[in-house]
Amino acid sequence: TKEDPRIRERYGMGSSKHLGDGAPMWNDQLLAARRLVESGVRCVTVAYGFWDTHGNNFKYLKDHLPLFDKGISALVNDIYDRGLDQDVTVCVWGEFGRTPKINSTRNGRDHYPRNMFMLLGGGGVRGGQVLGESDETASMPKHEGFSPDDVAASFYHAMGINHTYEYHTSTGRPVMIVRDGRVIPQLFS
Repeated sequence: TKEDPRIRERYGMGSSKHLGDGAPMWNDQLLAARRLVESGVRCVTVAYGFWDTHGNNFKYLKDHLPLFDKGISALVNDIYDRGLDQDVTVCVWGEFGRTPKINSTRNGRDHYPRNMFMLLGGGGVRGGQVLGESDETASMPKHEGFSPDDVAASFYHAMGINHTYEYHTSTGRPVMIVRDGRVIPQLFS
């Protein structure tokens, strides 16, 4: 409530239509994340979960995507406008992709591990590019694809963390930060 009303409006006030009164204001969480970073918090996670569209895909996304788009674009713009883009990495992704075809029984999209989406900005990431573009049916990467481990390695790299480092538990068991990923060089060139 201490934020300029124009900035709050840029982020988009409100939350998903299906959550009803008393639901968390999703885009307020994005604005709070920016404020936390400005105050020195080193890592902020915002859960914005509406991607699981097994049924009623088109109506569900029509109700949710415009608010999400408004909020995430305001966050990324604020990160750059406030000069935080070298210190802050914004990462948007889910844990898997969605089927390229709508299922006929529920008019939805199911889990699909072969092709997924993610967005990275700030943190030294070179913007304005598409890497791992999908083919014409969104079934597979059109050219070179990247694994979730590659994305994780790149995200850690953007944060200045050596993703190849191996920790050891108190019993000596090795624990890798990222087991098989490699930094995606095009993100930083």
